[in-house]
Amino acid sequence: MRLLFLFLLLWITPTAFAQSTDAGSLYSRFGVGELQSFSSSQLQGLGGESAALWSFNYPNFENPGSLGFQALTRLNVNARMQRLWISDANETSSSLRSGSLGSVQFTFPFRTNKWGFGASFSPYSRVSYRVRTPGELVTDPINGETSTYTINYEGSGGLQKIAVGTGYRVTPRLSLGLTADLIFGIIEEGRRTTFGTQSFTETNLATSTQYRGASATVGALYTHSRIFREADNISVGASISLPFTMDGERALTLGESLDRDTLQSQITGDLEIPMSLRFGLAYKTDNRWTAVVGGRYEPWSQFDASLSIPGYSPGSLNQFQDRFRLSGGIEFIPGGRDISAPFFQRIAYRLGGYVDQSYISPSEQLDLKTSALTVGMGIPTLFAGTHLDINFEVGSRGSAEGSFVRDRFLGFSATLNIGERWFTRRKLR
Repeated sequence: MRLLFLFLLLWITPTAFAQSTDAGSLYSRFGVGELQSFSSSQLQGLGGESAALWSFNYPNFENPGSLGFQALTRLNVNARMQRLWISDANETSSSLRSGSLGSVQFTFPFRTNKWGFGASFSPYSRVSYRVRTPGELVTDPINGETSTYTINYEGSGGLQKIAVGTGYRVTPRLSLGLTADLIFGIIEEGRRTTFGTQSFTETNLATSTQYRGASATVGALYTHSRIFREADNISVGASISLPFTMDGERALTLGESLDRDTLQSQITGDLEIPMSLRFGLAYKTDNRWTAVVGGRYEPWSQFDASLSIPGYSPGSLNQFQDRFRLSGGIEFIPGGRDISAPFFQRIAYRLGGYVDQSYISPSEQLDLKTSALTVGMGIPTLFAGTHLDINFEVGSRGSAEGSFVRDRFLGFSATLNIGERWFTRRKLR
């Protein structure tokens, strides 16, 4: 029951794991921020996504149909860190770092490998940026006196997602699933102006917007064994998160330094978030090899809102574009399911990559894409059913041309995957 206590502690106090950061990508300023996703720690090392991957050891919240394959009660706790290097056309560069709680997942089998329950807390988007724009102000036109000033654009916060649902194996080959999704969070944006002389007072204009909305995800997973060999399995899967309306309440403040007063009553509006369609294909053989491919499509060109956000104003042309993501990866376990194999042969070695065309379009001259390579390991522990997953991610985003910047990032994540068998009936011998 230690797993239950740890789960309740983490579920009740997710905000205790506040994000620690210097800053993040400048592109997180646009829209609702840089979109995040976490399906499972296994998929993190395999390119990040595939609606077809199922496992007795990992839930795959990208497709709730995978919850029908749960054998143990599981708690997964993920934490991540990232190092970011930003450079522009003038070869000016800066280095940033950040760290945060990535995800908490809990799954429970009502009937082993037949009917399962799952709940997760994970990031949906992230906003974290700082931009400084220096300038010069004429203070005395007659004598030609000037003073320097700096405008600091800052943003923080993001959206979180709670998903609760179930998966059921209708037949040995077909599993269906459904989750109810709650998306919520606060995004803060500010413009702080400082001056090089005491004749002018520092000003701080800021907005704080609280968002909340609800959606649902439906998924299907089909598996078939003995396609080419006696011990192989192929699976295909698809899921869709329905479009939803997210309500927003915005407060505008103005003041000196950190002392700010509300300028007006709260502004309310809504955002029409498009659907998210995910698909995948997975192939397993010999209990040692697993290969996956997956994709995602989101029609952000259909985005609409009554509340202005960076990159979009009500009544103007939509500056967002459809999002596409393709990923793939390979996992190899030298010892397969042999629990008596040497330690290094029981480790799962993973390699993958992905390409993501963002929904953000800062300019017609920039097609914002992210490409990355992922590497990971699933390390067994002395406790049966428990293992540690370590994943690395290295990639780039954007282009250092004109007024744009290029992000190069190195990410690290660690996930503790705890599994226990609950409510086992005693058998008389």
